[in-house]
Amino acid sequence: MVVRKLVLFLLSITVLLPIVLYTDPLATQPSSFADIHLGDEIPIVKSADAVREPTGIVYPENSSNPDQISDHDGGRAVASNTTTLPSCKSGDRKSRVLSQEDKKKTRSGTGDGGVIRQASSRETSEGATAVESETVLPTQSRNQQKQPGKRSKGDSGSTPDAKIQQFRDQLMKAKVYLGLSSSKSNPEFIRELKERVKDVERTLAYATEDTELPFNAREKLEAMEQTLAKGKQIQQDCCAVVKKLRGFYLSAEEQARVHKKRELFLTQVAAKTLPRGLHCLSLRLTADYHSLDSSQQQLPNRDNLENPRLYHYALFSDNVLATAVVVNSTVFHAKDPERHVFHIVTDRLNYAAMKMWFLANPPGRATVQVQKVEEFTWLNSSYSPVLKQLASRSMRDYYFRSQHAKSDENLKYRNPKYLSIMNHLRFYLPEIFPKLSKVVFLDDDVVVQRDLTPLWVIDLEGKVNGAVETCGESFHRFDRYLNFSNPLIAENFDPNACGWAYGMNVFDLEEWKKQNITDVYHHWQNLNHDRLLWKLGTLPAGLITFWNRTYPLERSWHVLGLGYSPKVEHKDVEAAAVIHYNGNLKPWLEIGMTKYRNFWSNYVDYNQAYLRDCNINP
Repeated sequence: MVVRKLVLFLLSITVLLPIVLYTDPLATQPSSFADIHLGDEIPIVKSADAVREPTGIVYPENSSNPDQISDHDGGRAVASNTTTLPSCKSGDRKSRVLSQEDKKKTRSGTGDGGVIRQASSRETSEGATAVESETVLPTQSRNQQKQPGKRSKGDSGSTPDAKIQQFRDQLMKAKVYLGLSSSKSNPEFIRELKERVKDVERTLAYATEDTELPFNAREKLEAMEQTLAKGKQIQQDCCAVVKKLRGFYLSAEEQARVHKKRELFLTQVAAKTLPRGLHCLSLRLTADYHSLDSSQQQLPNRDNLENPRLYHYALFSDNVLATAVVVNSTVFHAKDPERHVFHIVTDRLNYAAMKMWFLANPPGRATVQVQKVEEFTWLNSSYSPVLKQLASRSMRDYYFRSQHAKSDENLKYRNPKYLSIMNHLRFYLPEIFPKLSKVVFLDDDVVVQRDLTPLWVIDLEGKVNGAVETCGESFHRFDRYLNFSNPLIAENFDPNACGWAYGMNVFDLEEWKKQNITDVYHHWQNLNHDRLLWKLGTLPAGLITFWNRTYPLERSWHVLGLGYSPKVEHKDVEAAAVIHYNGNLKPWLEIGMTKYRNFWSNYVDYNQAYLRDCNINP
C-alpha cells in the first residue's frame, strides 16, 4: 500500500510538474491570436531573418510616441516598400504593446474626419530613427472606401472641369517641349508628342465640363503624361524652359490686350447697331401708317399740347420700343394719367413708325404728340453752331477715321450718335415749347417707377436745371469731362465741382429765357470748334452751360449705371423713381445685363401683334 502511494506520488510529479512549468510562462505572454477576427487569415510566423517591417510607421496625430501602433478593427497598415531587417538580439528593440486605454485613444484619434500622418523612417546603426518625409492623408472608414466607378471627395475631379484643366496644362507643357532645341534633336519624341497633342485636342473638342469628355479621356491623359515624362528626361537645360515660358507669358499678355481692345470695339458696334427685331418693327409700323387715311393719322387730345397747367415731358428718340417703355411706365405710375402730356421728337425716318405705334397702342388717357426734327425750320447751321460743326469736313473725318483725322484711342467719343442733331435738342427746349413754363426731360433708356408729379412743385430756387448729382469722392467731377489744361476752362470752372446726370431733369423754361441759357450754350460751342475744351458729347456742354444754374435733386429720383455697372444694388434700383440704363448695355440688346432687364421688360407687352410678328421676345 505504501509502495503504491509512493508510485502515484512520483507519477504525479513527473507528469504534472512539466505541465505547470510549461503553462505558467504562457499566462504572462500576450496572446498573438487575441485580436484575430473570424475570417481573418492566421499569420504565418517566419524566421527572424525573413521578417520584414514596413518603412512607413502609421500613428495617430495626437500620439506622443511614434512607436505606438494603431490597432483598430480591420485596420491593417500595408507598406508598399519593405526592407529586410537584420536579426536583432533580445532586448535591442522595445516591445510595442498597447494598453486598453491607449487603444481607445488611438481609435478616437483615427475616426472619421481624423488625420493620419505617415512618416517614412529608417533605423540608423545606433538605433536612432530619422524621419525622411511626412504627408497628411485623410482617413476613410470601411464603409467609405472607393467603389468602382465612383469618385471620392479627395479625388482630383472635385471640380466640374478638373480633368479639362489637366489636359490644358499638358498642352502647355507639350508646346514648351516642342519649341526646345533639345527636343527637336529627337525626331521620334517630337513625332510622338505631336500625335499626343492631336489626341488631346480631339478629346477636349468643345467640352467645358468633365462629364462631356469621351470615355477614353483618362487613357489619353495618362498617355500624354507618359510622353511628357520622356520629354522631361530629354530636357536638361532649365534656363531654356524658363525663357520659353516667359515668351508664352508675354505673348498671352499681348493677346489679352488685343482681345480687350477688340472687345471694346465690338461692344461699341453692338450697342449702336439696330437689332433685327426693332428694324422689322419700324418697317411694319411705317407700312401700316401710310395705309391709313389722313384723318386716321391724327393722335387724340391735341388741345392739351400747350396747356401749361398739365405735366409735360420732353422725349427725343428714334427708338420706338424704348420710347414706348418710357411712356408706359410713366403712365402706369401716374395718379392722374389724363394730366400727363408726352412730347416726342424723332427723325424723318422713324416719324411714321413712332406715330403708328401710339395710334395702335394709346397710353390710356395720357396725351402723346409726335414731331420730326425737320419741322423745326428755325434750327439750321446759321443759328446753331453745333449744326455748323457737325456738317464740317473735319468733324466727319474725325468720326470715320479718314486720312485727315487725328487718331483718338477713346472709342466712346467717336460714337456716331453725336453727329445727330437729335442729341442736341435738349439745349433748345424754350424754342421747341414756347408756351410751356416747366418741362421734365427724359432719355429713352429710362424706366419710371414712381409718380413724377411732385417734380413740378419742387422749388428750384432760381436755378434752371434740376438734376441728381453723380459725383463720388474722386469721380464724376468736372475734371473728368473738361480739359483744365486749357486756360479758358481753368479760369472759369472748378475741377472738383460735382457733376450731374442727364436722363431725368426738371427745366424751368421761364428762368431759361431770363438767363439766356441758349446763348451761353452757343458761346461755348463756338469756343470749342476745335474740340480742345472738351470732347464731343452733350454732358460736358451741359456742365458748362448750366454751371451754377443746377439745383441738386434727392438721389432716389434718379439711379444710374444699369447699362454698364453690375454693382448697382437691387434695393437702390427698387427704391428709385427713375432708373437709367446709361451705357452700352441697353436692355433691348442681347448684350444687356440680365439682372436688370426685368425692370425694363415689365413694361413691354410681348403679346402685342407687332412684337410677335417681328419675333421680339423677352
